[in-house]
Amino acid sequence: MVETETYTIEGPDGDVEEVELPEGLVDVFTEQGEEATNVVGDLVVQSFAQQAHVAVHHAEGDTPADLAELNEKMEELFEERFGLSLSDAMGHSH
Repeated sequence: MVETETYTIEGPDGDVEEVELPEGLVDVFTEQGEEATNVVGDLVVQSFAQQAHVAVHHAEGDTPADLAELNEKMEELFEERFGLSLSDAMGHSH
């Protein structure tokens, strides 16, 4: 049986969420010398960037201006963290 390990996310208001992952799964995505918590953070940023992209570019109907602005900022944060644009990472752009 696979054990789990817990990562903790703390919000700006001090609220806390614990996330359990199968022990060793994060290691699959970790490069030599890289901290496991950085990998978890990378995946959080990647997930939010992809979900924001979908909400803005692949949803039916008009996109609210504030959501478009949030997506634009998320794309900037993605590029700062990974050194490439979200469009390049996903292999398509709009």
